[in-house]
Amino acid sequence: MGHRVGFARPGWFWCGAFLCLAGTLGHLPMYGHLAHPPSHPASMAGNDSSPLMVISMTLILAGVAACAYGIVGPRRTTGDDRQGPLRVSFTDDVPLTRAHWALTVVMMLAVAIDVMKPMTLSFVVPGVAKEYGLRSALHPHGGLPVALLPLSGIGGTVIGSFLWGRFGDRIGRRPAILLASVVFLATSVCGAMPLFWMNILMCFLMGMSAGGMLPLTFTLLTETVPTRQRGWIVVLIGGVGTAGGYVLTSWAASLLVPHFGWRVLWLLGLPTSVVLLLLNRWIPESARFLAARGRRADAEAALARYGARLTSAPPTPANVPTASARDGYLKLLLAPYTRVGLPLVVLALGIGLVTYGFQLWIPTDLQRLGFTELTADTTLRDAALLGLPFNLAIAWLYGRWSSKGTLVLLGACTAAAMAALATVGDRIVAHPLPLHLLLAVPIWSAGSAVAVLGAYTAEVYPTAVRSQASGLTAAFTKVGGVLMIAVVVAAVAPPSLRTTALLGTVPLALATVAVILSGVDTRARSLEEISATPLKGNASATTSA
Repeated sequence: MGHRVGFARPGWFWCGAFLCLAGTLGHLPMYGHLAHPPSHPASMAGNDSSPLMVISMTLILAGVAACAYGIVGPRRTTGDDRQGPLRVSFTDDVPLTRAHWALTVVMMLAVAIDVMKPMTLSFVVPGVAKEYGLRSALHPHGGLPVALLPLSGIGGTVIGSFLWGRFGDRIGRRPAILLASVVFLATSVCGAMPLFWMNILMCFLMGMSAGGMLPLTFTLLTETVPTRQRGWIVVLIGGVGTAGGYVLTSWAASLLVPHFGWRVLWLLGLPTSVVLLLLNRWIPESARFLAARGRRADAEAALARYGARLTSAPPTPANVPTASARDGYLKLLLAPYTRVGLPLVVLALGIGLVTYGFQLWIPTDLQRLGFTELTADTTLRDAALLGLPFNLAIAWLYGRWSSKGTLVLLGACTAAAMAALATVGDRIVAHPLPLHLLLAVPIWSAGSAVAVLGAYTAEVYPTAVRSQASGLTAAFTKVGGVLMIAVVVAAVAPPSLRTTALLGTVPLALATVAVILSGVDTRARSLEEISATPLKGNASATTSA
């Protein structure tokens, strides 16, 4: 299996991708019909488009199945079972190669596309509520709560983070990334769903695909980039990709929605997913994953372009448990991972309350406070752009100063900004400059915190469970959003600036203190050395106890 192409059955994969593309394009007539709706929403289904819609959906389902069959390769290579444990080692002076830079560009695009999926929810909610007559802050006397839509989408990302994290450790990082890209393509038809329950279903499936891309990206980058450059590159890709995804989504909303309606934002998944699939040759399989599976020949082929070599792994100390991808997610929070895992999960929860709770309702909140739809979208775009340059500083701090210190700094900055918004409340809209600045801080710092948390998690857990661990913290960033949206659905509290800001402040502050007390610094240390540190410490504590 070649390290660049890497399909077990290339014909099946590309045939499946073509079927998905054909099925997605087959939904465009339905989108055209819905973009210019008749007077009564109940008549939007359009009998002339229904048969084509059924055929197109059948093509998509068959295409996803074919891609899955075509992409999954062998778990071990014949004859490699007799090899001893292997380890990937980078030489101290290895430079970044063209292959590294190509990988970073493609992964930055993947992160931006991944972020655009759930962030689109915040910009379509006002239009969805208006079209279907749903209950929202702008339409308090509507029918069903419009919050059911983001609840399904963000709920899907929670399941997707767990699911794709497991896939990454079982079938490989590369196959899982490409399979998620195919599902990205398939779920872009969300913009052509005529009924609200169909939108809910497709949003859930979209969330499942989007939930896994971020942890898979951090895992692959962490395992491929040399030790000296690993920290700042992974954080830069995550931070710029996250902020870029938010900027692109808010820009597209301000530019396209006034002319084409809210549905056009979902269709953006079509071209972006196709581009990501066409760039697949620059997405390698992780040599560390291959080495852990005993696939020496494939690992050596993957390493040829990345300035690393295979060596025999030293024996594992008797008091350090051996990690296994079969252990399950609960094991990642129990001994020997407790000291490092629990603070990260709490921090992820707090970041999720900001990213998928607070940020999700900003467009609706701004419109409730008197902004027009266009002004609200451009305000958020400008706030995201203000914070974008700071991602460079965060990447430098993570790679050159302290990974633990950077994580603490971001947690503290985000908590402080949210506390300020909670204190000022709705009065902030009367002051445009402070509004932009206070919105820019949580948009920037929460996005950067997602990147730093993803990079840090991928570094502190061992190879065998690295993808699952990344999926765990990624899932809890979405759990925060699910909790916030569930509160809105239950009408316990309105999605006000003050309420959402206050709910995000408390877990962020608590987790920041926990990381100060129990976190480990990963800067300029090999992955094997980093992951062994908490294992040895917890194992020794368990033994002495």
